[in-house]
Amino acid sequence: MAESTSSKLATPTDLTSNAVTTVADALNGILADSYALYLKTKNFHWHVSGPHFRDYHLMLDDQATQILGTTDAIAERVRKTGNSTLRSIGDIARRQRIKDNDATFVSPKDMLKELRDDNLLLVQSLREAKEIVDEAKDNATSGILDEWTDLAEERAWFLFEASQGA
Repeated sequence: MAESTSSKLATPTDLTSNAVTTVADALNGILADSYALYLKTKNFHWHVSGPHFRDYHLMLDDQATQILGTTDAIAERVRKTGNSTLRSIGDIARRQRIKDNDATFVSPKDMLKELRDDNLLLVQSLREAKEIVDEAKDNATSGILDEWTDLAEERAWFLFEASQGA
């Protein structure tokens, strides 16, 4: 039997309820974007072609693995503050800012540019969340956001460098 949607989670936290809700909303948006970026990166990994196939194929697989590796930590931060995290693909679709790409063909150069731009959009969301969690005095989330920002910036850098002459 499903729990009532109005029942509160009993996870203890010293953060105020308004701050916790704002932090959870920001993190759930980042989580939705992380799943959207993961799927797009895997899509491009599966469909990349051309003379740099092997290099791009391997780089995109590494990046997808890294992105997926952050999702559990993001969701667990939401739960540690006593909130609910994403529950479905529909929930992801309602919250994601990173756009899907369902095109039949995307050139390798366009793949790298699109993923670079998407990673930079994720960096922007992470920076916005950093302000929210710092205001809420959520030091644990603040520190982790720095790491996730660095990873997304590194992915954007690799994608940019790889696209030079693509």
